[in-house]
Amino acid sequence: MYPKVKIDAKKLKNNINTLKTLCKERNIEITGVTKVFSGDNNIAKILVDGGLNKLADSRIENLKNLKDLKSEKWLIRPPMKTEIDELIEYADASLNSELETIEEIDKKARKEDKVHKIILMADLGDIREGYVDYEELIEVAIKVEEMKNVHLYGIGVNLTCFSFIQYSSEKLEKLVNIAEKIEKRINRKLEIISGGNSAAIDLMLRNEIPNRINNLRLGESILFGKERSKYKYLENTNKDVFILEAEIIEIKNKPSMPWGEIGVDSYGNKPEFSDIGIRKKAICALGKQDFDVETSRLIDEDIKILGASSDHFILDITDSNKKYELGDIIEIELGYFSTMRAFTSKYVKKHNQL
Repeated sequence: MYPKVKIDAKKLKNNINTLKTLCKERNIEITGVTKVFSGDNNIAKILVDGGLNKLADSRIENLKNLKDLKSEKWLIRPPMKTEIDELIEYADASLNSELETIEEIDKKARKEDKVHKIILMADLGDIREGYVDYEELIEVAIKVEEMKNVHLYGIGVNLTCFSFIQYSSEKLEKLVNIAEKIEKRINRKLEIISGGNSAAIDLMLRNEIPNRINNLRLGESILFGKERSKYKYLENTNKDVFILEAEIIEIKNKPSMPWGEIGVDSYGNKPEFSDIGIRKKAICALGKQDFDVETSRLIDEDIKILGASSDHFILDITDSNKKYELGDIIEIELGYFSTMRAFTSKYVKKHNQL
């Protein structure tokens, strides 16, 4: 049945080993992020079997899929107050930026006779989650330290996901400085100083990450072999772990120019076309609700992507050396957002190649 995502476990294991080696050389532990593949248990198990004993996701629904895996689970989006019961049940730790929420976690964890680990987030410029008043962060840390059913696990930062502010040694030194001020006040070392995501890899490879940074939360670099800062692929990694297969449902010779008055698309943009004559075009049973065209690449590079609607993927196969027929399969190499959308879509089947 199609469309279908094939997951190459061998290539994924290679990526895990490569990133583990790079991080271990610098005394950095990896928390493997599972949100791209919606917390799929089979793929997450590959991460755990590969030696990652911490997993993270931004959705409680995905953490539920991981409950039987022997790993520490983190919620890496500040929790909603309405999901704290499930947070305590399915997550061992969470990233937080609101004292009121932490107090509620402490209260509900007490009822369950559990201790939940707290990582406080500092906003170092990306203006997403985290404290911008670092003195306030320190004072909150002291209050968390005094609570009985939450444990001050550490502090962290996230950059490049909203404003795309880049990691720098100066910013991470600031994070370490905040951590050391907290440690002085609570008279103990923090277990975790989490220096960010796959966009920090380039800084790490240049040995410019401060020594006290001991954790990175990695998804894209493990799954696609890509670091986000310079947007380049890492040596000895595979970028084609996820391949989407789509079936051709129509092949016809058609004009390259539509006819009639052109309106706007769903975003209010007016599409433009070039008249290059009659072309052989194929349509696949796949659409924007199933994958992201912009972060995908066709394995057959002689095929041109013309675009997609919600459930039709339109291609120009004129210049391909392969003679495609109705029912043939088109292979698509998926990138980050395309994989995320494919795993979110219930219409896309998933198949592990072990």
